[in-house]
Amino acid sequence: MAADCITIIGGGLAGAEAAWQAARRGARVKLYEMRPEKLTPAHQTGLLAELVCSNSLKGEGLGNGTGVLKEELRRLGSLIMRAADHHRVPSGQALAVDRDLFAGEITEAIEAEPSIELIREEVTAVPDEGMVIIATGPLTSQALTRDLFKFTSEEYMFFYDAIAPIVSAESINMEVAFKADRYDKGEDEAAYINCPMDEAEYAGFYEALMSAEKTLHADYDPKELFEGCLPVEIIGSRGVDALRFGPMKPVGLKDPRTGRNPYAVVQLRPENNELTMYNLVGFQTSLKYGEQKRVFSMVPGLENAEFLRYGAIHRNTFINAPTLLKPTFQARERDDLLFAGQITGVEGYVPSTASGWLAGVNAALMLQGKEPVALPPTTIIGALANYICTAEAKNFQPMNANFGLLPPIEKKRGESRSQRREAQGKRCLEALDAFIAGMPGLVVG
Repeated sequence: MAADCITIIGGGLAGAEAAWQAARRGARVKLYEMRPEKLTPAHQTGLLAELVCSNSLKGEGLGNGTGVLKEELRRLGSLIMRAADHHRVPSGQALAVDRDLFAGEITEAIEAEPSIELIREEVTAVPDEGMVIIATGPLTSQALTRDLFKFTSEEYMFFYDAIAPIVSAESINMEVAFKADRYDKGEDEAAYINCPMDEAEYAGFYEALMSAEKTLHADYDPKELFEGCLPVEIIGSRGVDALRFGPMKPVGLKDPRTGRNPYAVVQLRPENNELTMYNLVGFQTSLKYGEQKRVFSMVPGLENAEFLRYGAIHRNTFINAPTLLKPTFQARERDDLLFAGQITGVEGYVPSTASGWLAGVNAALMLQGKEPVALPPTTIIGALANYICTAEAKNFQPMNANFGLLPPIEKKRGESRSQRREAQGKRCLEALDAFIAGMPGLVVG
């Protein structure tokens, strides 16, 4: 590994963002990505920044933490956000993307950047010297995981993550299913397709789901499942109505055939701009493929569904960040070793991107003999970095972007919760703008 450049291991969202930011600041980058020569249990292509779970980057606007973080990243010149904005698909109040076009644009940008050398091979050990960013994500290869375990001298923590099935649009029975966003809050044309169930249909579906055969790793432990991405059958096991208050909640939707709220509903979200593929929202699963076909075809409107991708479950890895990292994403014991992405304990696509932005910028700054930066804790990106590096180490779990990470804001008389959140979001952007203004050259176009 060259000492006069930055070595980045992993070409996911965080690694691609880190490479882009470092290169735009004049650094030479060697970006290692083992795909497509060696695939992970979830990836299917060799594209950089491939989205393997949902195609949704979650909510937009200043009323939620992820929406604010997106806007922060836009102002910071994020490559990932640029591609996401270019390749939106209808998704109501969320930002969802055509995953192939999205990853394709990022891959093309990285390959066209002369300061980045993209190397398609597996790295099995942490380089002993030089500026290094580990951005291998939650699906880090076994060889590198073993070496990281020796390097950290800390016990790794694991959880299991799941992905949802995708069906073809033409196979959805639109005589039963209907297009609508909750409370009609979507765009001019509704983004979601909804498959309604009456009480008897839900009862039959629930019984089939609970008795279906699963396929999991031998070392699977339900206690290690991450709450933010639970398999649908695990949610169902918590009670007969758990799904109706979770991914199958019918609130805000009316079945045009009856004019009433369904008893339960399965929502489908577009996977691409052509609207030829739809994702079963919240239906991450560990069922065997044949069982997925049998059980999910019981959903009204999906009786003849063509499954373009079945759901799956896989093991994820993240480090004990509070004991190992600084808020700059540097290792506490080695300043020129940084971590980025979900391996740090940030959870979700946009937080992973944010950590990649910060790691890439800091690596470039240090290579130039400058001090690394930590963003203000009144920004979402700064608050999230601060949290994962200062949380209680014993019970550390992955964290997404949310307002709970921020310092409290004074509640004004008569102010609603949504108004207070909007005020928090505005405060974040004001803090970021002030930070950028105080550091000329921080944002590079």
